[in-house]
Amino acid sequence: MMQMQKTSIMTLTRQQKWVVGSTAAGFMLENMDMMFVSFALSSMMIDLHLTGGQAGLISSITNLGMLIGGIIFGLLADRIGRIKTFNWTIFIFAFGTALMYFVKDIQQVYWLRFLTGLGAGGEYGVAMALIAENFPPNKVGRMTSIGAIGGQMGAILAALLAALVLAQASWHVLFLFGLLPVGLTFFVRRHVKESARFAQPKAAFKTANISLKPLFSTAKVTYQTLALMLMAIVQIAGYFGLMNWLPTMMQKRLGLTVAGSSLWMVATILGMSLGMLVFGTILDRLGPRLAFGAFLIGSALMVFALTLADNMVTLTLAGAAVGFFSNGMFGGYGAVISRLYPLEIRATANNVIVNVGRAIGGFSSVVIGLLMAKHSIFFVMACLSAMYMLSLFVMLTVPGIRGLTPGKIKD
Repeated sequence: MMQMQKTSIMTLTRQQKWVVGSTAAGFMLENMDMMFVSFALSSMMIDLHLTGGQAGLISSITNLGMLIGGIIFGLLADRIGRIKTFNWTIFIFAFGTALMYFVKDIQQVYWLRFLTGLGAGGEYGVAMALIAENFPPNKVGRMTSIGAIGGQMGAILAALLAALVLAQASWHVLFLFGLLPVGLTFFVRRHVKESARFAQPKAAFKTANISLKPLFSTAKVTYQTLALMLMAIVQIAGYFGLMNWLPTMMQKRLGLTVAGSSLWMVATILGMSLGMLVFGTILDRLGPRLAFGAFLIGSALMVFALTLADNMVTLTLAGAAVGFFSNGMFGGYGAVISRLYPLEIRATANNVIVNVGRAIGGFSSVVIGLLMAKHSIFFVMACLSAMYMLSLFVMLTVPGIRGLTPGKIKD
């Protein structure tokens, strides 16, 4: 592992600054590219004559691409190195997004969103492994959380670009901004140094064990991997459920305008960003059990707070609180997975676990839609709350997390 600073030294090295800056920028630009479809979807449906089912399948195909890309690029990053793989993932999702400018039918959309998913799904684990290998163990939680905040900034950037472009031009033009991430690869290639293991001659390290088998090598490790997958599913399901359906719920309940819903979304994203910083700090100082325990309980309680909101002020405050707890945990998964699995399979473990969460948890929007058709908002919130409590129970039963002290990491 790379030379690291002592924990008492607060200033970051040049390498550390470039690592956290490039990974945060990568998450920002990835999320920007992925969010373009959300903002352009209504125009796409009219222009391409799509049914609701065809439009809904776009997200499912993207998530499938992310799962496959996560496996492929996780294994590749553990075999040939972080920087090369990171750059390839950026190129793939950038060009996959930009090529949407030329699409003329839904089949082309499906192929390109699958391609975009391949790159986006591969980036997460590579970035998390890169951070874990460049920072002292007692700072990994904060740094992975800062990287995750970049993703939230990407959502805001996508919203701004969509507002500017869609008012003046066709939705096709919006996707050309997907090329912005390409410039990041030149800076990464020039300024970020490869992890020490991959800076050695290829023959100096083993590649025979770089496969999915180490994630299921024993009964204990298998349970750990499956438990983390379930936690990731809950994390992603909660995020998609809250961001996709709650504005609609509150519009109906409180009679909000689109502008009011937008304010709620901004407050929620700001709450998420603050939550990530706080979660990362608690994780580094007090350990993952306390960090996840507090935030999962907070998530379970705060979703009910939304049912009590009866005006714009309380709704905005409740949205920020829900965002703080529910998505504050996201960056912490990368930190914990990086600590629980050895360097040789670190990127693979991160990608497989989180992208399984994305692939399955992404269907929460469909499930919530079905529940809303037959049940009250209170019932839907109760289901979300129970989901977070299930994740809490599972987290407390994972031996690896239970034995993970603050700052401990596997080399």
